[in-house]
This record gives sequence, structure tokens and C-alpha cells, in this order.
Amino acid sequence: MNTFRVLQFNMQFGQIWDDKYPDFAPVRLERTVEEIRRHCADLIVLQEVEQTPPEGIQLQPPPNYTRLCAELPGYDSWFAYPKADPRELPYGVGLAIFSRTPLRAKTRLDLPSPGIEFEFFGKKTTPTDRVMIGADTTIFGHDLRVFNTHLLAFFMLGASATAHPFQRNLVAEQLAASKGPTILAGDFNVNRHEGLVAHFAAQGYQTVQQTEPTWRRQPFVLDHVFHNAALRCVAQRVIVTSASDHHALVADFEFVG
Repeated sequence: MNTFRVLQFNMQFGQIWDDKYPDFAPVRLERTVEEIRRHCADLIVLQEVEQTPPEGIQLQPPPNYTRLCAELPGYDSWFAYPKADPRELPYGVGLAIFSRTPLRAKTRLDLPSPGIEFEFFGKKTTPTDRVMIGADTTIFGHDLRVFNTHLLAFFMLGASATAHPFQRNLVAEQLAASKGPTILAGDFNVNRHEGLVAHFAAQGYQTVQQTEPTWRRQPFVLDHVFHNAALRCVAQRVIVTSASDHHALVADFEFVG
């Protein structure tokens, strides 16, 4: 049986987890690399690849992505920052897809954020835009479309993704337009994920799991791997790791028909 493996991982720019002081834990990118390598995935989908410097500066070339490329020989890859913005908070930013098979038809789509005002260390601001990337590849003679995204965490702003569905709608439009075997992985930042799952189900996509939390800070299922009916998930598991504040999600697939 021909199966391929997808690894979904918000790597939090390499910052490891510390139970006592999670926000001050050190960056250990070697732990990220170790975590990625041990799953032997055919497709690696990553969020928060880089840490944002002050004023939202986007380092070129992206240092963490550059190191990952060197540490993962034999993979083709695609990376993108969201739209540059001086309001960017000093957390994780940037998406990457790594594939054992060549990537082609690479795409990037801005996902605008609403002007919800919130306070960050005594200063009022509004959220920056997000991004979605995609690429095609061929595995076992089958063409496959892969998407990666990291949506705005409305619950952290005292708001709801249901009340502000624009980003989710743009993602759903991309799913609806993809006619062949398609995977969407990412950090969807939804504390009540049932609405998200139903939204994408209307486009013919299901998530591989929605019961086991993937975030250490609160017991939320933030990370998902969605797929359409052209693919069958034959195995999946959430991998507990201290290499990030997110756990890794691994899913094995086979093509249908």
C-alpha cells in the first residue's frame, strides 16, 4: 500500500516549552530540527518559522528557514512571510512547506485582518494580516495540492472568528477551487473548532482529528490537517513535544481510486 506522511507543526520559531516560564524559554532550533526529522514525513507544513524583530522587520534571507533548508537535504521547499507591517508583534511569523517531491505552481494569498482594537503592553493596536501559501507536487504518480495557513487568533482579542469569517472564507474559496487531491494544514487559532470544521466540511473537507488538544497553553485543538475525498487518512496521532508550545500532528494518507 502506497502511503505518504504529512507533518503539521507550529514550531514557534524554535522556542522550546518551559512549564514555569514559557514566554522566556530559550530558542533551540536544533530541537525543532530533531522533532521534524524523527517523523520521516514526506510533507512538512510549518507555521511561525521566524521570530519577528522590532518594527516588524522581515529578515532576508529568513534565518530559521535557511537553516532548515540546510538541515533537511532532499526536500524541496517554499516559504513566505505575511505582508510586512510595523505593527507585527514579536512572536512567530512565516509559513513553510517542505516536500520530498518537487514543488511547483507555488502560490501566496494575503488574508486581511479586521480592524479590531486591542491593547498590547499598554499600547493600543490592531491585528496584522495573515497569509496562506500553496504548492502542487506529485506523489506515487498522483498530483496533490498542499495548502498552509495560520489564521488570526480572534479569541485572544475578545472576538470571534464566527463573527469575523473573512479570512476563513478566503481559505474556503481556495479549497472549493481545488478539484484534485488536496490537503490544507495549519494553525487555525480557533478555541471552539466545531464551527471551523463545519465550515470546511461544506467544501468537502474533513480534519484528521478534533478531539486531542494541540496547544500547551490551553487545551484547544488549534492545529489541523484537512483533506478532501480524493484522499483517505489511514493513521493519525498528536505527538506531545516540548520543542514548541504546540504539539506536532502526523497523518498518513493514501490516494482514493
